[in-house]
Amino acid sequence: MDNTYLNMELLRFTTAGSVDDGKSTLIGRLLYDSKSIFEDQLSQVENSSKKRGLDHTDLALLTDGLRDEREQGITIDVAYRYFATPKRKFIIADTPGHIQYTRNMVTGASTANLALILIDARRGIVEQTCRHSFIASLLQIPHLIVCINKMDLVDYSEEVFEKIKSDYESFASKLNVQDIKFVPLSALHGDNVVNKSENMDWYEGATLLFNLENTHIASDRNHIDCRFPIQTVIRPKQDEYHDFRGYAGRVAGGVLKKGDEVVALPSGFSSKIKGIHTMDGEIDEAFSPMSVTVTLEDDIDLGRGDMIVRNNNRPDTSQEIDIMLCWFSQDSPLPRTKFTLLHANNEVKAMITKIAYKLDINTLHRKVDDLEIGMNDIMRVTLRTTKPLLKDAYTKNRLTGSAILVDNSTNDTVGAGMII
Repeated sequence: MDNTYLNMELLRFTTAGSVDDGKSTLIGRLLYDSKSIFEDQLSQVENSSKKRGLDHTDLALLTDGLRDEREQGITIDVAYRYFATPKRKFIIADTPGHIQYTRNMVTGASTANLALILIDARRGIVEQTCRHSFIASLLQIPHLIVCINKMDLVDYSEEVFEKIKSDYESFASKLNVQDIKFVPLSALHGDNVVNKSENMDWYEGATLLFNLENTHIASDRNHIDCRFPIQTVIRPKQDEYHDFRGYAGRVAGGVLKKGDEVVALPSGFSSKIKGIHTMDGEIDEAFSPMSVTVTLEDDIDLGRGDMIVRNNNRPDTSQEIDIMLCWFSQDSPLPRTKFTLLHANNEVKAMITKIAYKLDINTLHRKVDDLEIGMNDIMRVTLRTTKPLLKDAYTKNRLTGSAILVDNSTNDTVGAGMII
């Protein structure tokens, strides 16, 4: 394989918007106009479009891969797509617009560098626009591109574009997002997606693809705070390795180096890194997001969910956790409901002890009077765990600052949150 391709910069981006804003069509147009689909894929989509009685090729079918989804004409899961241009590689997470699938948007956005927020030019900003934008802000996605789509249905009006842009800027002033760009486009006809639109000569900005290719990707990896959550302990049974005890996992932050003095948590025992091993052999140092096996000079009893850190730079270990929680379940939690909290490689029992406030998604005002939890609510809560959690604030470390809440009785994922 060409090393140029292997060394190309990778941008992960997610798409979000309300139902029928044209997310799948936009991604299909992006793939088609950037010549990133195979002829047999295009032929299959053309045939499917004819069977539906359409007089044009429905590019949305390039991303709506499941048969049931196609029959309903909606996207109901996160569809990942990969493509590349001469400048950059891309991974797209196409997420559903229906409000009951907000959890999918959280999933798709959790590793994204950039989010595309789609708005139907005829309808302007709706509740899902605000919800998805706020989730993108919560998840610390540094770049937003607001795609005002279906401009062909409003006669490519500059006035409509400027009105929606102004409304969104007013809302976004309350978000923690530094970089927001606006692109008026028609995914159906290709205006300003890959090629500049001849119908909107009043728009002097760049196309969507140009913005995607040239957005600066700053590393969101924390290379300061050393965090190594242990996934499993490796004890080979072969006689020649009978003294080997390795701790395998993925580096969640900082840099591990051979000879470093470290502390094992929660036990608090100190040791030094004896070796760092990979499938390709031993290495001198490892950093996020590398998966490695670490050996220590001392025989310390460590297991899944424990963490190797530096002595003078430890995570918080309290049992009280303040967290911004996105609620996914149709049912409100009953008082003193028991949950399982999944964090890094750890599992602990947890209980919601306090709801500080809920957010009004449209205004971002805090609601302290109405604390009844419903599906897709976003709120600040306090959790109490049965044992200390080795955690950081989400703003410092995405991996050790995020958590998932599972209902013990149903085993359903009922919430995902960012630790404050």
